[in-house]
Amino acid sequence: MDIRDLLLQVASTYDRTAGTTRGVGAQDLLRSVGQRSLALPPGYVASGYGGQGSASSTPWIGVFDPDVSRDPKQGLYLAYIFSAELTAVTLTLQQGMTLLEKRFQARRDLNAHLEQRAALLHRVLPERLAKDWRCRPSFRGTGWRPAAYEAGSIAARRYDIANMPEEVALREDLSQAASLLQRAATAERLWWFEDQSKLEVEYPDGGHGTKDPLDGFRPKSSDDYIANIAARQQVKKRSHEALIATFGRYIVDRGYVPTTVGMHPKDLVLRREGAGGERGDEWLVEAKVVSKGNPTSAVRGAVGQLLEYSHFLYRERGLSRPHLLGLFTEDIGVYAPYLEDHGIAAVWQSEIGWAGSASALTAGLVS
Repeated sequence: MDIRDLLLQVASTYDRTAGTTRGVGAQDLLRSVGQRSLALPPGYVASGYGGQGSASSTPWIGVFDPDVSRDPKQGLYLAYIFSAELTAVTLTLQQGMTLLEKRFQARRDLNAHLEQRAALLHRVLPERLAKDWRCRPSFRGTGWRPAAYEAGSIAARRYDIANMPEEVALREDLSQAASLLQRAATAERLWWFEDQSKLEVEYPDGGHGTKDPLDGFRPKSSDDYIANIAARQQVKKRSHEALIATFGRYIVDRGYVPTTVGMHPKDLVLRREGAGGERGDEWLVEAKVVSKGNPTSAVRGAVGQLLEYSHFLYRERGLSRPHLLGLFTEDIGVYAPYLEDHGIAAVWQSEIGWAGSASALTAGLVS
């Protein structure tokens, strides 16, 4: 289904007075967004929202990069938000505000906070892109959320339903919006990191000289978990966390000490201690899940984050540049020498254990 057709169909069929029960056409359409084949940026997912219990005055469709946020309650995401009159829809780079709501007793304080953060984040966007995304949304809905959406918008582009652009233009705009999302998410992660005074590029207990090399390695649970999304249950796979956990336990036998504690926003850090207990060079690891046998998106994501973190969390702080390692759930094929050319080693899971690129072999990360 084309993005254009989806937006027009929601605008022409949505009826707030019809409620949210099954059988209400527009609500069923919004609930089905996640199962539809839309032309989204690689790796992105979409969900439709028409309200729970009572229908929303401003229905919307969220477009998420799971590496940034999959929960509209927090983090950054993209959204097509309809005006209450259903005469326009705005593609906006949004801040999650539901969890923030609990911090502010007055709505005006919440909106002021969102506006301030939006202004700060807008300033970090590339000027060549951001100049065409300065629209201030106006949704005119009831309740507190529409006003919060307006305040929380970092960048936006409005479309009149009666003059909806063609599909190719909508796709180009969505691609641009995804680029803006990545830049804003980078800034937000780094700001978060800077705000944590205790989170320096250091190790628990002043180093890795502990009895158990896994003392600082506490990956998140890789168990499947249940997520309630749009009135249905889905079993989600935490493949990312499972990859880190499995590799961390493996790499200890290769003489490396893995650390996840206090390393946010980094996935994993490795060090190999010398014979005298001195700390060796640091390896910065970015883990990516290869989806449907196509490593392109995973490799792009790994390269971007490794270079970003190496620059901002090491070079900008006057620290030695770490070795860079992309960790993948399966063979990345021709991308292994591509990563090597960019100074990045690669390790991936194989049918017989772990395999890797030339520099990973040289470093003893794989045999």
